[in-house]
Amino acid sequence: MSSAAAPTLSLPGDPPGGRRAVRVWGIGVAVYFVAIIFRTSLGVAGLDAADRFHVNASALSTFSILQLLVYAGMQIPVGLMVDRLGTKKVLTLGAVLFTLGQLGFALSPSYGMALASRALLGCGDAMTFISVLRLGARWFPARRGPLIGQVAALFGMAGNLVSTLFIARALHGFGWTTTFAGSSVAGLVVLVLLLLFLKDHPEGHEPPPAEHAGAAYVRKQIAASWREPGTRLGMWVHFTTQFPAMVFLLLWGLPFLVEAQGLSRSTAGELLTLVVLSNMAFGLVYGQIIARHHAARAPLTLGTVTVTALLWASAIFYPGDHAPMWLLIVLCVVLGACGPASMIGFDFARPANPPERQGTASGIVNMGGFIASMTTLFAVGVLLDATDDNYRIAFASVFVLEALGVSQILRLHSRATHRERNHHVVSRVEAVHVPV
Repeated sequence: MSSAAAPTLSLPGDPPGGRRAVRVWGIGVAVYFVAIIFRTSLGVAGLDAADRFHVNASALSTFSILQLLVYAGMQIPVGLMVDRLGTKKVLTLGAVLFTLGQLGFALSPSYGMALASRALLGCGDAMTFISVLRLGARWFPARRGPLIGQVAALFGMAGNLVSTLFIARALHGFGWTTTFAGSSVAGLVVLVLLLLFLKDHPEGHEPPPAEHAGAAYVRKQIAASWREPGTRLGMWVHFTTQFPAMVFLLLWGLPFLVEAQGLSRSTAGELLTLVVLSNMAFGLVYGQIIARHHAARAPLTLGTVTVTALLWASAIFYPGDHAPMWLLIVLCVVLGACGPASMIGFDFARPANPPERQGTASGIVNMGGFIASMTTLFAVGVLLDATDDNYRIAFASVFVLEALGVSQILRLHSRATHRERNHHVVSRVEAVHVPV
């Protein structure tokens, strides 16, 4: 495909964008930013949680697994909700749920109640990113889609940065309850902002009325989205690229760096921060590249997976007791590319589906990385317990899922790009006959 691929061209009826679009979309991004702070706060509190609730590695991983299980399971229902109810209603419900989940986690006196709170948080978190993608599609021209998606993810990583820089320090300065309860106030702030100022779409760009046919509508939306090879390719791209960094940041990175590599908690925290900063930098670069050169999507995806696997293997199998600091730094920089690479999955699904199916298709794509993350979080916890904390064996489970994902990407890529090219030709022909 040429660098001026059709999915990035303006078509009649495209939203105008502009400053008002940035302001409205920014409110949605702020909600997502807070959701990421809450989601990743456990990543810097894993050792504290183990002490507080007196649990082993498997039980500790259950916190993140349950949260991601709820998140992944909610993706298609949330996509359907966004397509049918609009962004504002879904984001409002999400903000209420993840705020209650964070507050409940702060006050939980037992492991069981803490698990329930993380599940509630995961449910609310699940409603944010797809809503923000839909909001961007409703307020900005289609050619801005790849960059808008990457920038939204960049702000999400900024939320991760808040966790690594401030939540970790607050835990040691103020304690568990004060830190988590205090952070929940941010949820109330963004809830007020979205209720007062967020709009689903600009005037004159209302979506077509949704079908209200109950279960038949749901089946039709899911089946039509899944039939598109671009949707399935997008899901496998997300599956294969996102999870190594997610597993590292969400739970196992800090214990690996402290227990297996012999680093202090402060140094390990700095390396986690490096992953986040690298993610933000790669997000801007990948967004610009894909917006200008759509054919770069597959090379960027496969290149990121390959380099990640090589660095991951070099770090965990390094001969000697500990990997050198330079190798851990390079690993963390490369892990920063995983999140931006996962966003490429949405860039395969977006041109494959019409506007009325964007939420459902995005939900299918977004399931991929979180299913992979949930599976790996569980596998690492079980293997650590079974091997007396052998991180080399536990972290090697990453390669199994990467191999599965790459095989599916290679299987679907040519079919998806061929169909996308045909969609593009049809869109251009139709656009010629639409009065501007």
